[in-house]
Amino acid sequence: MKALMNAAILNKPLDIEVKKVEVPEPKEDEALIKVYCIGVCGSDVHYYEHGKIGRYVVEKPIILGHELAGEVVKVGRDVQNVSIGDRVAVEPGVTCGRCDYCKSGRYNLCPDVVFMATPPVDGAWAEYVLVRSDCLFKLPNEMSYEAGALLEPLSVGIHAMMRGKVTPADRILVTGLGPIGLLTIQAAKMFGIQEIYATDIVPFRRELGLKLGATNVIDPLNENTKEQIEKLTDGRGINVMIETSGNGPAISETINILNRGGRIVLVGLPVVDEVPIDITHLIDSEYDVYGVFRYANTYPTAIQALSNTNLNIENIITHKFALKDIREAVEIARMEKDTSIKIMIYPNE
Repeated sequence: MKALMNAAILNKPLDIEVKKVEVPEPKEDEALIKVYCIGVCGSDVHYYEHGKIGRYVVEKPIILGHELAGEVVKVGRDVQNVSIGDRVAVEPGVTCGRCDYCKSGRYNLCPDVVFMATPPVDGAWAEYVLVRSDCLFKLPNEMSYEAGALLEPLSVGIHAMMRGKVTPADRILVTGLGPIGLLTIQAAKMFGIQEIYATDIVPFRRELGLKLGATNVIDPLNENTKEQIEKLTDGRGINVMIETSGNGPAISETINILNRGGRIVLVGLPVVDEVPIDITHLIDSEYDVYGVFRYANTYPTAIQALSNTNLNIENIITHKFALKDIREAVEIARMEKDTSIKIMIYPNE
């Protein structure tokens, strides 16, 4: 008789429950991970609420969750990079390793990627999960499981820094201070950037932005962002924008705030397919515009950087729940955006 574990199953939108499912057996190149903690991501909440994101539709019950860390408890016969008992962070996208994108190092663009919690692929809101071993990264003894789980959203911020070719000489503006925006501030600190400005309409998030290292924060509803930036920088302005909110007007406004010759990094996905932008102004100002899709080759960088810094990415965790209370956790993430940032789930209480 096969062993059973608890897993949170999304049956259909707004219908999630914890059920018993079989503990999976690792193939030759896989490891079985006992999940210590796993974050609730905005995409998880979106699937819970709407049942789809773009072309990815929940057509059958699915396990969500992809921001995790845990302990290796079983390995396949060919696994050599990790051993039973290792504490690991999990990179949730398994790519083919053979296509041109993978070969060139841009494996996040692999057309055959299998990404946790992206329909129809199950995620890791469960006691155990199988992972191909090359997607596992050992955690230093001093790094918590919580920090290990947050390496996934932090990786988006690190990738945004890499895409934007930032240097310590840059002055940057981060628009939107959800989990990704807040961790982008931390990523900017890792890259040596000293002047980091940020905008958000929620006071709690602006306060947390300051706590996590922003030089100054702006309320775009009640303040003119362009004027405030000019004032805060003594007229020098900013030369890199990292847009994480996905808000259509915020995206359109980027080119009216940024210095000519600057760089725009678009991270947040808008809910509409088309966002108006003044192309003439964009061309005339010679802006570089970069898109961000997940991340690539970031986990080793993140682990090394966090091991040699006093940055504390765990400050974005606002709530902690046992797996059995998953519905309450997701409802708070969905309905209480003014007071919740990152919610962490613990499958093994």
